[in-house]
Amino acid sequence: MAESATAAAKKKSSLDKLGGQKFIVLLVIIGLAVFFSVMSPNFRKYTTLVSILDYSYYIVLMSIGVTFPLITGGVDLSIGTGLICYSLVGGYLITFFHFPVWAGMLVSVLFGTAIGCLNGCLVALMDIPPFLVTLCTCMITRGLGATIVGGFGITWPTAAQPGGWFRNIFKISLDARTKIPIGILWVLILVAVMSFVLNHTKVGRYTISIGSNKEAARLSGVNVKAYHVLAYVISGTFAGLAAVAYSAVFSTVQPGTGAGFELEAIGGAIIGGVSASGGAGSVTGSLLGVFVICLLKTGLPFIGLQANWQQIITGLVLIGAVLIDVIKRRREEK
Repeated sequence: MAESATAAAKKKSSLDKLGGQKFIVLLVIIGLAVFFSVMSPNFRKYTTLVSILDYSYYIVLMSIGVTFPLITGGVDLSIGTGLICYSLVGGYLITFFHFPVWAGMLVSVLFGTAIGCLNGCLVALMDIPPFLVTLCTCMITRGLGATIVGGFGITWPTAAQPGGWFRNIFKISLDARTKIPIGILWVLILVAVMSFVLNHTKVGRYTISIGSNKEAARLSGVNVKAYHVLAYVISGTFAGLAAVAYSAVFSTVQPGTGAGFELEAIGGAIIGGVSASGGAGSVTGSLLGVFVICLLKTGLPFIGLQANWQQIITGLVLIGAVLIDVIKRRREEK
């Protein structure tokens, strides 16, 4: 009874700290938006907001999915190149085999799910380190996508072509200048659903248990291997959904790209409070963390800082987030 009360108290403490970090990240987002708006009048334009949201959709979707492997204490490095691979395969089937667009979208998601299942089986069942497994599938998906399309870019149907309806899922064009980024609504719905899964279902509770103490979870009767695999399946599925979002927002998908997308998704999750050592995190925190990265990526060019500085500043922000996590862990251990 006492042990149960202690565990409940620790859980409540962790949730309180996580909520505090999300509040801090929200303040950072507001601060960055104000800073860039003051420094550059062009940043305040409506088109800039649309650009930020366009860029955020696929990163947020990847970040939602990768939150689950990260909470188990693992990682999924295959989601970035995987996104491009799944998009290329879906677009290839639509362009050269005349698949309906909905079928190409479904194939993209199912392909991502399959790679996620492969990652999960190798990590959970074969006990291979997740860094090594997902690094290998990262290279495989990068090469596989380029091989299937013969090294050429793939263009999904434009809004004016038959099948171009799927682009309206994320952005409705009222005229040549006015575009409504409705994709944020779908993203927020998915964030709400996966937050519920993480916080109020066995899948979420067992995912956190695996990251907190894998052996204790096993001894308490949790099918650790099954839920460990499921964490990577979720990550792969959301990488497939991110591939659909990427295809809808951008005109052409180029093979050999995507490396680095996974770092932005993982970085967003860590900034948002997912522990680098596993056992703690939230989907809403990952969403907020991604918007910090998206604001930096979009806003820094407006004040004259180009790609190299963007990477340096984003890296420093990530180091700060990891240091905060380390300090919190050490205080909890005392």
